[in-house]
Amino acid sequence: MDRKKKRTVIRTVILGILAAAIIYTIYISATKDKVKLLEVGDQAPDFALTDLEGNSHKLSDYKGQGVFLNFWGTWCEPCVEEMPAIDRQYNKFEQQGVHVLSVNIAQSNMEVSSFRDQLNLKFPIVIDKNKSVMEAYNVTWLPATVLVNPEGKIEKIYTGGLTDENIAKFMESIKPE
Repeated sequence: MDRKKKRTVIRTVILGILAAAIIYTIYISATKDKVKLLEVGDQAPDFALTDLEGNSHKLSDYKGQGVFLNFWGTWCEPCVEEMPAIDRQYNKFEQQGVHVLSVNIAQSNMEVSSFRDQLNLKFPIVIDKNKSVMEAYNVTWLPATVLVNPEGKIEKIYTGGLTDENIAKFMESIKPE
């Protein structure tokens, strides 16, 4: 086989592979399940995650209670800043039926435990090791807070750092009657 013919065959094979890759990508994009964006009023997706002590926390176990669901990471500065305020409000509202579920995004137990101990946080912290809960709640920016009312429906979705005043107002809004 001469060089010219060999080059043509190689180019044809490469073009065929590229065409197949493009067609496959278009097919996958067109047929993949779209994750529904959550909105206020939607049923909050149920999940079960384990806290730093090994206890399982399932969202549906909090039915009839308000849940302040906060997504965060130790490397996220606004997350770090809001943690003491969340803890203060948790101490005020827990006896009134409002619970905090603090969902760390895929960090190690050691990192999260050290962070919790450093800030002396008392609310339950669970770790979303494979980011499945983060994906179910369409969280793309941290910190993110989802307020779940006693009926298990989403009351509010908030992205960004929170102050004591915001947190108190949010917790008040999901307090059981």
